[in-house]
This record gives sequence, structure tokens and C-alpha cells, in this order.
Amino acid sequence: MSTESDITPTAADRHHPLLKLALELGPLLIFFFANLRGQWLVETFPALSELGGPLFVATGLFMAATIISLIVSKIVLGHLPIMPFVSGIVVLIFGSLSIWLQNETFIKMKPTIVNALFGVALLGGLAFGRSLLGYVFNAAFQLDAEGWRKLTIRWGIFFLFLAVLNEVVWRNFSDGTWVAFKVWGTMPITIIFTLAQMPLVLKHSINLETDGEK
Repeated sequence: MSTESDITPTAADRHHPLLKLALELGPLLIFFFANLRGQWLVETFPALSELGGPLFVATGLFMAATIISLIVSKIVLGHLPIMPFVSGIVVLIFGSLSIWLQNETFIKMKPTIVNALFGVALLGGLAFGRSLLGYVFNAAFQLDAEGWRKLTIRWGIFFLFLAVLNEVVWRNFSDGTWVAFKVWGTMPITIIFTLAQMPLVLKHSINLETDGEK
């Protein structure tokens, strides 16, 4: 099986973890508060009424914030991380469809599409003897082949779980509940899952500099 041992994190990746988190979380927070105060935004800025109701206004601002986030990522980090880039493309496509057709289903299905895409890509890559997780996370750490295989399986299943969970929430709860879950539910779940993988990462981590000196 191919491994990601030849992929090393860039200096920007190592030195800007909080910036990367802010760039990913910022658009989501704007989406949440814009939906929460959507009616006030429309009354204060009448031009926004052209987008539709509060959720569509929030979607439009979410798209704008996503574009800004990607631009800042490119300028400051020197590259576009794969996950935010793919997610951003889907946001722009499905967000545009939602506003144009005045159908909120498209933007609500965006997390389902993105998470299912990553889940299938990771598990599908393993089926062909290729672990793609290092590319998805820009190789923030280095693992041996067995470590990459185990971690890829776990993340692949987790992404599919998030896709199913999003479908359950948006199809059975109100817009406000779905938006709140998208920000305050998905993020904590992901953080907890990530921390739960630390024992595996520590067990299978390798030090390229040390290995190179042997």
C-alpha cells in the first residue's frame, strides 16, 4: 500500500493552526448568526431581500465568507487545503442553486455531499491500495503504513457518519436547529473524534529526521 511518508507539512501548515481553524470556522459562524438575525439584516439592508428569506440571506453571506476564506488561505498559507477547497466549491454550487431556485434543500444537502465524497474517496482509495488521508489533511503528521490504513478507515467511516447525520437533522428538524447543529454540533463532534484518534497517531507516528539519520 502506498503511504504518505513523502508528504510533509509546509511551514505555513505548522505555524498557523489557529489561523487555519479561524478560516474554516469563520464562514460557519457568519452563516449561523446571519440566519439567526436574518430578518434584522433584511430590514437594515433592504438589498438583501433580493436573496429571499433569512436562510437564503445567510447562504449568500456564507458564500461570500467562504470565498474570502479561500483567498486568505491562498495568500497567507501559500496554498489551498484540499478539504476547505472542495467544501468551498460545493458551497458555491449548492448555495447558488438554493438562492436561484429559492430551494433550501440544496444548501442543506451540501454537508451530506461533501462528507460522503470524502468518505467514499478515503475508503475507495484503500480498496485500490492507496491511503489518501495524508493528502486530505496536508500530512500534518507522519505515520507508518499500518497507521495510515487504520486512520483512513476510521476517518472514512466518520465522514459517512456525518453525511447520514446531516440527512437526519435537516429532514426532521427546523431550519434554525439544522443551522445550529451545523455549527455547534458538527464541530464539537469532529474535535472529539479527532482527539480520540491521538493514541493511534502516537502509536504509529514516525520521525522522518530520526529515520533518515539511522
